[in-house]
Amino acid sequence: MNHRIARTALTALALASIATFGHAQQGKLKVGLMLPYSGTYTALGVAIENGFKLRLEEQGGKLGGREVEFVKVDDESDPAKATDNVNKLIKRDNVDVIIGTVHSGVAMAMAKAAKESGTILIVPNAGADAVTGPMCAQNIFRSSFSNWQPAYAMGEVAAKQGKKKAMTITWKYAAGDESVAGFKEGFEKGGGQVTKQLTLPFPNVEFQALLTEIAAAKPDAVYAFFAGGGAVKFVKDYAAAGLNKTIPLYGPGFLTDGTLEAQGESAQGMLTTLHYADGLNTPRDNSFRTAYAKTFKLQPDVYAVQGYDAAQMLAIGLSAVKGDISKKAEFAAAIEKAKIDSPRGTFTIGKSHNPVQDIYLRKVEGNENKLVGTAVKALADPARGCRM
Repeated sequence: MNHRIARTALTALALASIATFGHAQQGKLKVGLMLPYSGTYTALGVAIENGFKLRLEEQGGKLGGREVEFVKVDDESDPAKATDNVNKLIKRDNVDVIIGTVHSGVAMAMAKAAKESGTILIVPNAGADAVTGPMCAQNIFRSSFSNWQPAYAMGEVAAKQGKKKAMTITWKYAAGDESVAGFKEGFEKGGGQVTKQLTLPFPNVEFQALLTEIAAAKPDAVYAFFAGGGAVKFVKDYAAAGLNKTIPLYGPGFLTDGTLEAQGESAQGMLTTLHYADGLNTPRDNSFRTAYAKTFKLQPDVYAVQGYDAAQMLAIGLSAVKGDISKKAEFAAAIEKAKIDSPRGTFTIGKSHNPVQDIYLRKVEGNENKLVGTAVKALADPARGCRM
């Protein structure tokens, strides 16, 4: 009799534990949004958040069966504050997932903290090559690009267009250095030569002395990497100096994405390369653009797409583990196997967890980065230094 009572008690206890565990699994998923909500990249952070929330709304407010609770941090695009900010999310707020960020220097601190703590990190913009290079890890993913990808593609394009000598200009920080290196690799592979690499400190926008140097050197082309407010000023200053009439200005799409209205006439006719373009005119992209415009009363850009796809990737991983985000290996395996149905076109995730994607050539017409064609199909980042 005693044995039976004991067995019954144990069975009841086991059932209670299962019920409690099941209930815990249905608790809200805490998502930390560590994005720039002030400074030169504010609009980019907002677009990423909007894109993420649009996908969440399309999924009925749940990802992998779990409701989502957001914890937001303004990273101010400041690497000096990045470690404290990310550790607050991980240690104080106990978030399950972190989505961030735009600035590569901040993203590097986030990747380090994610790698050490095992927290899932999805990077919806920052292209720092090292995130999916030496810093690569099972729990770190990117829904955007590596700095190498659009830059390398533009190097190939410039060389194919017969340009022989080019100068580069960027802020002196990780993203700029890597973008210029990618362009140089593609350009020199095609027979071109980068004669001078000009830099200035981030986020300095005093371009005049460097523009004078470009005018004196008369290269066949200039490759520039800037984004946000800095991209607006550079493109306007370049045109004001009359350089756009004689020396074509090339760049990755960040030079003209989300900035065209402010750049106005200065940007017209410019060619850029990116994994997204206006006028893709696919059913998937058209439905995304319509939904985004209706929800936010804004036109989407590449940042919105990257936020949207971060939510798509998170949903794919969570669905595979039935909402149990502690199953990191199964979560990662599901994303690695997936074909992600993105507004940019279907893409896959490489071994280093960076998108393998088409890079488009676009031309500025009015306030749009119009599709010209595909610069490189299914371009995979070389993921140099990744040991996973």
